[in-house]
Amino acid sequence: MLRLLTAGESHGKTLLAILDGFPAGLKIDAPSINVELKRRQGGYGRGGRQKLEVDEVDIQTGIWQGTTLGSPITLAVINSDYKLERLKEIDRPRPGHGDLSGAMKYLGSVRGILERASARETAVRVAAGALSQQLLGLFGITVFGYVLELEQIKTTPQTGTYDQLRALRDASPMYTLDPAADTAIVARVDQATQEGDTLGGIVEVRVEGLPFGLGTHAQWDRKLDGLLAQAVMSIQAIKGVEIGLGFEAARRPGSKVHDPIQFDPAHQGDTTLGYVRPTNNAGGLEAGMTNGQPLVIRAAKKPISTLRKPLDSINLKTKETENAAYERSDVCALAAASVIVESVVALTIAQAFLEKFGNDSVTEIRARYDAYLELARQR
Repeated sequence: MLRLLTAGESHGKTLLAILDGFPAGLKIDAPSINVELKRRQGGYGRGGRQKLEVDEVDIQTGIWQGTTLGSPITLAVINSDYKLERLKEIDRPRPGHGDLSGAMKYLGSVRGILERASARETAVRVAAGALSQQLLGLFGITVFGYVLELEQIKTTPQTGTYDQLRALRDASPMYTLDPAADTAIVARVDQATQEGDTLGGIVEVRVEGLPFGLGTHAQWDRKLDGLLAQAVMSIQAIKGVEIGLGFEAARRPGSKVHDPIQFDPAHQGDTTLGYVRPTNNAGGLEAGMTNGQPLVIRAAKKPISTLRKPLDSINLKTKETENAAYERSDVCALAAASVIVESVVALTIAQAFLEKFGNDSVTEIRARYDAYLELARQR
């Protein structure tokens, strides 16, 4: 079982992730993890802190000569902007943040809540997700995230090879697959910046190369769609998740929702095992299990809670109405959200993959994976 724990505060000394159950025998490409950390810091509309921090991973345990050992892996991202002990308490909780709820729950300080509730924590989840992608890549599985909508500006994603789409996304200021929409997106972020407001939107992640049978129908808490929804909803500011058609499936009759099953011998050698679909409205999941089609998952991110022109709040000491507190923040972190959602999806898929094929060593996993595909083709 692959498990993840994270620790650390937004302005603390470091952020940590511990991956337990990661298999032995993977040669780690640390620079590619740093590429993902840099992408998380990018995107149009980010704030000043991204210029102060240069996130890089320090792999502290679980490797020898750059190769995983099968023991717990510790990933550290140091905070260059460490200043937690110098920061003051906040008496005016921000609407939309966890300030007030956390202070009431723990009967303590707002500062203690916001430091841990901050999306800064996702830096090490991105590192863990990037490592998971390296493992999945050994088996031909790719995980690819991008921005689909900013507020009410919709994009029309282009099609192409994985490498073509990756280059297109990485050249976009908002990590979209639609250069024609980027001008309007940048203009809307500029407008929100001038107005002291913030923006959200929708991101999409596609996972290609998945075999049949990750996840299970057998128990509610092991269904892969439920696990994915939990993982994505756990990301700060994510307020909705859908797979495949999602909510649109409720607006159509069954004949316009379900994906017909066909057989094409030309595809028996790939992960579909020859069972192809003319549509993928299910988004690659049926009854909590992968069905050989690409996984398609979307997440709705609300605007950031910290506004430069704050909303009304209450001073917790005086109980008088005052403007909410302002902490240095972004106008739009939607591009970063696409990286984070991609990362937690990669981790969740890796967990399901290792549950099915074991997690002691890459060599053993490969043998089990190949044997399973051969048995499934004979089914």
